[in-house]
Amino acid sequence: MRPVRVVVAGVHGYGRHHLDNVARLGAAGRVELAGVCDVRPPSGLGVPVSADLPALIRETGAEIAVIATPIHTHAPLAVAALDAGAHVLLEKPPAPSVEEFARISDAVARTGLACQVGFQSLGSEAIQAARDLVGGPVRGIGVAGAWSRPFGYYTRSAWAGRRRLDGADVMDGALTNPFAHAVATALAVAGADAAESIADVELELYRANAIESDDTSSVRVLLADGTVIAITVSLCSDRRTEPYLHLHGRDRSARLFYTVDEIEADGVVTGHGRADLLDNLVAHVRDGADLLVPLARTGGFTRLLDAIRLAPDPRPIEARFVRAEPSRLVLPGIADLAVRAAEDLKTFSELGFPGSLGSVRAPWPQTSLRVDGREVAEYVQRGDLQATDAPRPHLHPVRTLGGTVVTESRPEDHVHHLGVSVAISDVDGVNFWGGSTYVRGEGPRMLANHGRQRRRSLRPVDGGYAEELAWTGPDGTVLATEERTLVARTVPGAWALDFAFTLTGRTGQPLVLQSSACKGRTGAGYGGFFWRAPKDSAGLAVFTGEASGEKAVHGSVTPWLALTSDAWSLVFVQTTGLDPWFVRVAEYPGVGPAPAWDEPLTVPERLERAITVVVADGRLAPERAHALAEGAAAPLTR
Repeated sequence: MRPVRVVVAGVHGYGRHHLDNVARLGAAGRVELAGVCDVRPPSGLGVPVSADLPALIRETGAEIAVIATPIHTHAPLAVAALDAGAHVLLEKPPAPSVEEFARISDAVARTGLACQVGFQSLGSEAIQAARDLVGGPVRGIGVAGAWSRPFGYYTRSAWAGRRRLDGADVMDGALTNPFAHAVATALAVAGADAAESIADVELELYRANAIESDDTSSVRVLLADGTVIAITVSLCSDRRTEPYLHLHGRDRSARLFYTVDEIEADGVVTGHGRADLLDNLVAHVRDGADLLVPLARTGGFTRLLDAIRLAPDPRPIEARFVRAEPSRLVLPGIADLAVRAAEDLKTFSELGFPGSLGSVRAPWPQTSLRVDGREVAEYVQRGDLQATDAPRPHLHPVRTLGGTVVTESRPEDHVHHLGVSVAISDVDGVNFWGGSTYVRGEGPRMLANHGRQRRRSLRPVDGGYAEELAWTGPDGTVLATEERTLVARTVPGAWALDFAFTLTGRTGQPLVLQSSACKGRTGAGYGGFFWRAPKDSAGLAVFTGEASGEKAVHGSVTPWLALTSDAWSLVFVQTTGLDPWFVRVAEYPGVGPAPAWDEPLTVPERLERAITVVVADGRLAPERAHALAEGAAAPLTR
């Protein structure tokens, strides 16, 4: 197939994701970046750059225009692109009003070209699976979303946090922009795509920040068929959580975590695939495939957005309910309130907001490890990771019994370090570590070769979880599957994590694993189970039973290794397999056994590894660490 020529309008902010996606599809021969449109022209892309989108389309012969510009420019740019002869992938929300939405609809009808809207979650197979799981139509859907946004989020652009700018509708509020996917997914599950599907809207819009739009809001939508959708969201939580839909079926209920395409029911989590919307648009242009999110499918969302546009300005929340922090404002207890609203299909006023903040106890549903009833680790799958992070499930935060955090996730020095995870820098040429790829003779380069670990299932076992994962390449090919177990248990004066994984190739050929050291970067043998510890820990030290210090233990082959600080200690014990230790202390604290240390590792069938990590408060003496390692060395029982 001849690659489809694509131009991208708006390449700063989220537009960078679209450039990365074009590069990924370009590597697969599906598309070709033909040009870039932006009022702040970037350099170094090697393609024509212009601030005039129609002229750029005509000049380059582009067949698709990706539009990721400010919300109030969507309609004029989409219409201009369609009139210039290009199909459009339009970032969400499609328009800030029903009038602007109608302008785009008229252009689609007039030109006969396609407009796909970037509600990526609507490409998920989880939507239909959720309907099937609860037995057909739902009687109600509750939506809970609690994120944190710094002050800089509202100063990132002139239109940030605004309802209108220079007389134009902008509608950059919590419900209509950051949580727009939550709203659209709920309407899609309910089958309420069209504007006429919505019978009534109850709105309660609030703001804690000094902005025009809402940052904390609830809305209850009554559909024409009687279904109720109650949505409660806030950008003033004390931490980021994965938003979800609570599906109230007629016979059973379930939770759909739309950012990661996972459904939780009866304690079991099941993962589902997701189609890329640009790839789907390419298939539509070349082969006539049905669009996943045509403009018409977002009519219900636009009807709700228009109700928000016409509503009174959000009410400010009294300062006594707001906790001011150096970089943000927090509403203590807002996440619990959102959970309760989703469970009971209630609005803020019915739950006594804001006076009820902090009094409602309904903890956010999460996957966690516990020891003697005490939570010691969260096992998370983040929906906000980019392809270059090599998204994967990981443990963070992990804590000692005394509550000290012993992991770090997305640190500034290596944003692709994700607490405790399994990460390999090269599996059959695919980067499952994240960040750059080391190329022999050239050094580190950022390539469009990042993989993803997609969860297939997660079920509870005694003390933890058993998980099945698919390791997929950038083109969606499943290179390998993984069986993983994570179990937490007590040990004298501490607790231990038993972590085992089996990687099985699925391409019909042996898997080839490599580290950067295999390609010529001396000492960079990383890849496998990896633990990133907090960089600001005082008194960092590392030792084995035979040696101490980073230089002495890095690359050593010994059953156990201890990484300690003034506040905590970690004792790593290899229980299945024995690989060289990859160790960093001076640059950052990180430890992991490395199966492909300095030579490629060919895996004919499967790779099995297991490790136990003892997590203790305070600094352990070598004798105590040795004793804990000996006690923890029993092979993990599957």
